Amino acid sequence: MTEGIEEQIKSIEEEIRETPYNKSTEQHIGRLKAKLAKLKEKKEKVGESTAEGGGYDIRKEGDATVGLVGLPSVGKSTLLNKLTNAKSEVAGYHFTTLEVIPGIMDYNSAKIQLLDLPGLVEGASEGKGRGKEILSVVRNVDLVVIVGDIYRKDVDDIVDELYSHGIRLNRSPPDIRIDEKDSGGIKVNSTVEQPKIEKETIKDILREFGYINVDIVLREQITAEDLIDFLSRNRVYLPGFPVINKVDLIDEEEMKDIEKGLRELNPLMISAEKGIGVEEVKERIFDELNFIRIYLRPQGEKAEDEPMILKKGAKVKDVCERLHSDFVENFRYARVWGPSAKFPKQRVGMDHELKEEDTVRIISS
Repeated sequence: MTEGIEEQIKSIEEEIRETPYNKSTEQHIGRLKAKLAKLKEKKEKVGESTAEGGGYDIRKEGDATVGLVGLPSVGKSTLLNKLTNAKSEVAGYHFTTLEVIPGIMDYNSAKIQLLDLPGLVEGASEGKGRGKEILSVVRNVDLVVIVGDIYRKDVDDIVDELYSHGIRLNRSPPDIRIDEKDSGGIKVNSTVEQPKIEKETIKDILREFGYINVDIVLREQITAEDLIDFLSRNRVYLPGFPVINKVDLIDEEEMKDIEKGLRELNPLMISAEKGIGVEEVKERIFDELNFIRIYLRPQGEKAEDEPMILKKGAKVKDVCERLHSDFVENFRYARVWGPSAKFPKQRVGMDHELKEEDTVRIISS
């Protein structure tokens, strides 16, 4: 069955490549891309149902999980060992890491789980080199660190493999709303101008995904790919950044050239073996995870020295859930000191949004 699907995929991909993009072909190409996405999704499901053996079973620990992703032998294991207490085998040949090696990085009171993943190879998103298993792990991390080196300009290739597997780096889900209805066909509304996609293309893509009677509202400018991503429902949106390893082997001019080529991704230039830039990697990981530190203050006691680590936007309810479900069920109110409080010891409810270095006291019945 997969052979027939693969043939259809190749045929559509070839047609897309050979069709010049302009206003008159936009609708046709949009429809083709929608068909392609549906076929790839179908192929993925068939592959999952017929695959033998399991993938990598990773138990998430700590306040967040970070995946170290890259080609074989770029220095992921060396970097993991420098950042954590893990002991990942290091050798100067490909495929040293055959399993996922976890380690815990302690930084700014946060415990961050790092995963040294087996090296990705070209075609990983199609299953080569256990690529689908590796990429399935990546889909469940909180942050992607792409590890490249100075000899192989491989960061863009890794980004492409992640994209092919439905992983969107440093992007947010498109701001779209769809309301299904019993009749009336497809009605397209947009709060902004849509210079990158025509209404008829939007309707054709919706029909390919089985929508006949819907109202769709677009709250930002989108492309056909954005709409397909939204309709596919299997995309993940993750923060990520690259580190380029082994910079101790090149001069400053060569390093600037590499940085310039990856400017949009804002890379960090490091030497894991020499320890150059390792502290900057720790700091960047912490910053990209958008952590805030909250201090608990039990009734009648001083605030605790060790903070609770939460994500930006966390509310009092998140504190209660982290402590125990009983705190949610028996919650009466909370007292807050710090940046989010209008005045010290402000009385707040569960929906109060917390800020960095707030102090919280939970009052329960």
